[in-house]
Amino acid sequence: MRIFQKTPFTVCATVLAWGLSWGAGTALAQSNDTLGKVKASGEITMGVRDSSGALSYTLGDGKYVGFHIDVCQKIIANVEKAVGKKLETKYVSVTSQNRIPLVQNGTVDIECGSTTNNTARQKDVSFALTTYVEEVRIAVKANSGITSINQLNGKNVATTTGTTSVQILRKHERAAGVDFKEVYGKDHAESFLLLESGRADAFVMDGQILAGNIALSKNPADYKIVGEVLSVEPIAIMIRKDDAAFKKVADDTIREMAKSGDLAKSYDKWFVQPIPPKNTRVGLPASETTRATWANLNDKPMEDYAKK
Repeated sequence: MRIFQKTPFTVCATVLAWGLSWGAGTALAQSNDTLGKVKASGEITMGVRDSSGALSYTLGDGKYVGFHIDVCQKIIANVEKAVGKKLETKYVSVTSQNRIPLVQNGTVDIECGSTTNNTARQKDVSFALTTYVEEVRIAVKANSGITSINQLNGKNVATTTGTTSVQILRKHERAAGVDFKEVYGKDHAESFLLLESGRADAFVMDGQILAGNIALSKNPADYKIVGEVLSVEPIAIMIRKDDAAFKKVADDTIREMAKSGDLAKSYDKWFVQPIPPKNTRVGLPASETTRATWANLNDKPMEDYAKK
């Protein structure tokens, strides 16, 4: 029988391998322990959007505002209570393309934009309780004459890279036989610019994002939202997967805001009242579906809404 004798090199290699394995395991565990992570670092990173309508947008100079910014700030205040210390909030501007990877790899601790909760994304990330239920619609120039999906034949249709809106449009029963060309913006502001500049005949996206970009445009009266509702989607704040403690803080905060009426007040502040920087109105009172969701909070994916 051959006896394996450990040399100093072998011992060192064994210890190093064990150390690397332990370190990787610890890093993995910490990646799903946001409370531990932010307590140790003294800071929390919020993923924000530059042009996600009244949910999340920038005023410039690193200042971000909106309905989901309000909600996330409340969550962070409760995170500070949970970890027993004041945290520095850092902001990272994310896009539809990179938001999920940045949450997964720990760059962003909480994503406060306009992300749809669906079953595909639930494989990679988790979502707090739904705070807003969206309807995907079509924005066009007011003088375009376009009023429905079947008038998009031969047209250029803008959407934002990394979103599902055009796929939803293609699957819609009214789009059968409609042949249009997709043009993509890297973010919602660029997609709206495609419509504004005439490079696109329509912009397909969440209704509030369309309304928000119209409200903040140079001449809001030049645009209108038309056509059928393409889909109904729950929009929620995104966090890392399998992080039960952090999700509980987020969910409990949303429950508190719904119960106290703060959720409805914040919604009204951003979607009904005049908003900065131009003091224009988005003009989207909370829908019956959104109000019903506030009354019966859940984190169900989009597919469950489609079954109704």
